[in-house]
Amino acid sequence: MCGIVGYVGKSEAPPILIQGLRRLEYRGYDSAGMAILNGSGIAVRKTVGRIANLEASVASEPIHGSLGISHTRWATHGSVTRENAHPHFDHTGQLALVHNGVIENYQTLRTQLEEKGHTFLSQTDTEVLAHLIGCELDQAGPPSKAALVQAIRAALRQIIGTYGIAVIHAGIPGLMVGARRGSPLVLGIGKGEHFLASDAAAMVSHTRDVVYIKDYEIVALQDDSFDISTLQGAGAGYEVSKIEYTEKDVSKGIYPHYMLKEIFEQPDTIRDAMRGRLSHEEATAILGGLEMTNAELRDVERIVLTGCGTALHSAMVGEYMIESLAHLPVECEFASELRYRNLPMTKDTLVFVISQSGETADTLAALRECQRKGHRTLGICNGVGSTIARETDGGVYMHCGPEIGVAATKSFTSQLVVHALIALLLGRIHHLSHGEGLTIIHELEQLPGKVTQVLELNDPIARIAKKYAQAKVFLFMGRQFNYPIALEGALKLKEISYIAATGYPSAELKHGVIALVGEDTPSVVIAPRDAVFDKNVSNIEAVRARQGPRNARGPNGDAHDVILIPDAPEYLTPILTSIALQLLSYHISVELGCDVDKPRNLAKSVTVE
Repeated sequence: MCGIVGYVGKSEAPPILIQGLRRLEYRGYDSAGMAILNGSGIAVRKTVGRIANLEASVASEPIHGSLGISHTRWATHGSVTRENAHPHFDHTGQLALVHNGVIENYQTLRTQLEEKGHTFLSQTDTEVLAHLIGCELDQAGPPSKAALVQAIRAALRQIIGTYGIAVIHAGIPGLMVGARRGSPLVLGIGKGEHFLASDAAAMVSHTRDVVYIKDYEIVALQDDSFDISTLQGAGAGYEVSKIEYTEKDVSKGIYPHYMLKEIFEQPDTIRDAMRGRLSHEEATAILGGLEMTNAELRDVERIVLTGCGTALHSAMVGEYMIESLAHLPVECEFASELRYRNLPMTKDTLVFVISQSGETADTLAALRECQRKGHRTLGICNGVGSTIARETDGGVYMHCGPEIGVAATKSFTSQLVVHALIALLLGRIHHLSHGEGLTIIHELEQLPGKVTQVLELNDPIARIAKKYAQAKVFLFMGRQFNYPIALEGALKLKEISYIAATGYPSAELKHGVIALVGEDTPSVVIAPRDAVFDKNVSNIEAVRARQGPRNARGPNGDAHDVILIPDAPEYLTPILTSIALQLLSYHISVELGCDVDKPRNLAKSVTVE
């Protein structure tokens, strides 16, 4: 959830580290710091709050050096204080470390180290790891590259938990060492310089050649070389990958916020999710990344879709899509709960794990639990080179480009498109005719244009948002395919405006929810003209009878405010309705003066359990 940026080369490190940290602001953080090897030791700067505070600290007391590590912290162990901010030092003050992840047995290790005379300055698990490595280095001999790598290897063997770390030592100039288990770490390869970061976005201004470090690997990097080994000590092979996006892709451009930019990118990202994947000749979807033949897919008797947050809401829409088009039973599971459940799954069950980043800790745990029990597991993710992409048996990339805004927008609709493609493929294998397949393909190809029509409603939606922005509670309601969109719409509003919002199936209104309806509680009813349109109209009338303000998505004149979306088949309306709700949440947040792209307490990629 935090951000790591490291640099070793010939340029001044502090500006490069600050720039890299800014690229990772979207990951969520509450403090920031850096440590620079300056020729006479390690200079450190740590501040609470935004990266701008760290930048001001460095400007007021400049530090110089061409090797350094930096970090943005999202508090887990210990409150938000300067003392708890990273980097942390060992007992000698010569070794500095930044860390993402959670050391689960840190308290036991801390007690053992305290008994040896170690004194700790923070409440963090990270400082315990720094002391542990320093203690092992004492036993490894004089500081050297080999000794530091050996000490890190010995310390990490004692760790229970997850980590992505970067380590420097005042007595070993020109060297940085990184390691990972369960928390992403990327090596950037430059000319006479190298980078280490928790996300490739941090280094895209300097290089597009990267190596995705794997679990239980250690990387030692200098300005002109690097080597990768395993936790056991063996050498490790690696593959140099290209970052698919450019610096322009991770800038806001003409937009005031990343979220708005990413909402408006959706005609293109939806088109990209389908590009090369629709066959008119066979009237089906082509998803070679699944690594399954039609015969193997035909043998699937049950599908489990799992994810967290927005990804789970996309799974719920996918459940409706696959059951409707392919007539296969589908079950959705919270990834955070799946690993702890004894979920009965037959050998004919196919599991899809869904994660934008491909690094979500709970989803990774669910993936590994399903694989442990022998189930074929496929991924739907956006992160090329991510852990989920590497560990699944196959999958589908979303190809929606970097998503910087914490609130998921384009990644959500790309996931919905992928679900529709999977539903089409499975439907054609089972019972859909050639003509029905072509009809679905035609409707999918019309989607980008219909999304553009929804985006043209931006100004009217902004006016509606201004009207209701002061409400303290919102109710979101939808049925069938759009029930998950009610959940997603409520989540978006909560995430970026901090308004209490809840989503319900529309038919549940009379089963208790109606008690919340009143003059001060807007009800957002998602009511496209589908099979349950008349039922939704009845619910709007029920709210109207109790003086509740109403806001509808669809062709309905009985609501106080109506946002008319284009006509589409039932299984594709969630894509259009969700974008309208993204705009509504965005404009309410702006009206309230909230930090749209960096909402409080949230992180883009949840890499700790």
